[in-house]
Amino acid sequence: MKTNVGCTDKILRTIVGVGLISWAALGGPVWAWIGVVPLLTAVINFCPLYAILGLNTCKTCKVEQPEE
Repeated sequence: MKTNVGCTDKILRTIVGVGLISWAALGGPVWAWIGVVPLLTAVINFCPLYAILGLNTCKTCKVEQPEE
């Protein structure tokens, strides 16, 4: 697995994940436990959906094309 989640993306995923999990734990709807997904992808720096779509928000991981 190559890293494909950048810094800003990671921060947003963490905030959304923690927010949803907190809401679920405090009596929110069951579907709010989906917050585990963005939190997990932030922790491991890899998003399977990004890999399928060919996206990469990690600037340090992008491959630069040589100029001709």
